[in-house]
Amino acid sequence: MCRNIVPLHNFEPPASDDECHDAALQFVRKIAGTTKPSRANQEVFDRAVDEIAAATRRLLDDLVTTAPPKTREVEAAKRKARSADRHEAIRVFQEQKRAARSAS
Repeated sequence: MCRNIVPLHNFEPPASDDECHDAALQFVRKIAGTTKPSRANQEVFDRAVDEIAAATRRLLDDLVTTAPPKTREVEAAKRKARSADRHEAIRVFQEQKRAARSAS
């Protein structure tokens, strides 16, 4: 899963159309394997983004939950903490590899 695509369901205020479009754009970029399509593919790329954004909007509008709404700030802080944990784990792993190489 692309880490740039964030959950949009059950927020107060609800996800905006721009957030749906941004998530759709990231999804299409991931699937297409490119961040910027060629001129020959621009129309089909844009159409895919629009269709996925519309489907995302419908999905979010139709989902129901009894859970209390989340706040963007709290969820962003959680994502930032997870990212820091991942980067620290990578740093520790790389240090261990360097130490193992120098010990050999």
